[in-house]
Amino acid sequence: MADYDIFNGDADGICALLQLRLAEPREATLVTGVKRDIDLVKQVSAKAGDRLTVLDISMDKNHGALQSALDNGADVIYFDHHFPGDIPEAGNLSANIDTDAETCTGLLVNKYLNGAHVRWAVTAAYGDNLHQSALATAAPLNLSEAELSQLEELGTLLNYNGYGATIDDLFFAPDVLFKKLLPYESPFDFIAQDDTFAALKDGYTSDMANAKAIAASLTTDSCALFMFPHESWSRRVSGVYGNELARDFPDRAHALLSDIGNNNYQVSVRAPLNRRDGADELCRQFDTGGGRKAAAGINQLPESELDRFHRVFQEQFSV
Repeated sequence: MADYDIFNGDADGICALLQLRLAEPREATLVTGVKRDIDLVKQVSAKAGDRLTVLDISMDKNHGALQSALDNGADVIYFDHHFPGDIPEAGNLSANIDTDAETCTGLLVNKYLNGAHVRWAVTAAYGDNLHQSALATAAPLNLSEAELSQLEELGTLLNYNGYGATIDDLFFAPDVLFKKLLPYESPFDFIAQDDTFAALKDGYTSDMANAKAIAASLTTDSCALFMFPHESWSRRVSGVYGNELARDFPDRAHALLSDIGNNNYQVSVRAPLNRRDGADELCRQFDTGGGRKAAAGINQLPESELDRFHRVFQEQFSV
């Protein structure tokens, strides 16, 4: 029998797994990658008796590998908030799926664990740009404004670290970052005691300054589009900068296109905060697109598709 923890490399995936392993310690093989690397279940050759915990990656994108694992007799527990497609009917699958735009995987795990490690769930929600959900979840804790700001910053930094075309773009590989967080039952202790936090903060500050120096190449009342250069910082910052723009302009959709070479672009899309819908529908119109209603992306958008993307982006979010 073997155990596998398969999780998205962003704040939500990491904090979701962190809650589970603080509550239910288990030695497991970690399977993860950059935020856009979600076709992860196929990396496991599951057999009867194996236990797979899958967190924050689209069931739809992993359907074939998931079905194979189930058919082979592995037990699977699955937590996610992305479009699932057809959920397999199997006695060895426990599916905890909720695509509501105001939830995330960390909050689903928090519910499953009856709030056992709620501070990490709040961190996950902040990382996924769900500020109102984070505040609602944190309400029973009676945290100060300063403490809430710390959790918001940590969630943002953990999410920021997940973005990149490859692991080389990141400051910390997601499995390494998870291991750095695991000793800390409280996120406040991690912030105070681990120099990883300072390293991420310094990188974030520098990358955001670079992003804010670039003007939008398209701006309307309903949407704005930014073109970023072929640099590691632009791939790292695309998600968190998109989140910040969404908060600053809540009635406007945003698209950030980062040059990843070979005439391709990595795309991050944020629906307007005041109507969290349509980002996944837009991105699924392109071959490597997917995500959720409020935030989605395209892994590789060919340069030849730029004009079509401009057009359908404006159509999707027209007022």
